[in-house]
Amino acid sequence: MHSVLDVISNSFNLPLILAAVLGALIGVERELAGKDPSIRTFALISMGSCMFALLSWESLAIFHVGDPSRIAAQIIPGIGFLGAGTIFRSKYGVSGFTTAALMWVTAGIGMAVGLKRIDLAVSATLTALFITLSLRIVHKYVRAKLGPKRTTEHLDQ
Repeated sequence: MHSVLDVISNSFNLPLILAAVLGALIGVERELAGKDPSIRTFALISMGSCMFALLSWESLAIFHVGDPSRIAAQIIPGIGFLGAGTIFRSKYGVSGFTTAALMWVTAGIGMAVGLKRIDLAVSATLTALFITLSLRIVHKYVRAKLGPKRTTEHLDQ
């Protein structure tokens, strides 16, 4: 029987846990912004991308077959599909672009962890958080100065 510490310290589990934590940090930002999806979804996107990157890397290292870039290349359109589901158009405008972009970035963060680029993953997480948190303040200031958003009624004609 393995202890919890044995399971966590497994060479595969540490990157998965780190990827999930970094993804959850992005999810916390979405939660603070009152947007869906949030913490769990972003943690799972990052962890899943990490898992695919680990598996592709290991298939090459252990079995000497495969190309890690092929699996990584399939993560990108898969996340694009998920992200597209978060974008909505209404008479008030288009919403969900930031969430879709963050899903894409979060997949990259997970892939970076899986490919042993922890430095890149942490840097991307901090940069994404800085961008979303600081530019939210700028966005609110600009909206206050310019007034409400324009509608997209002209698109319906």
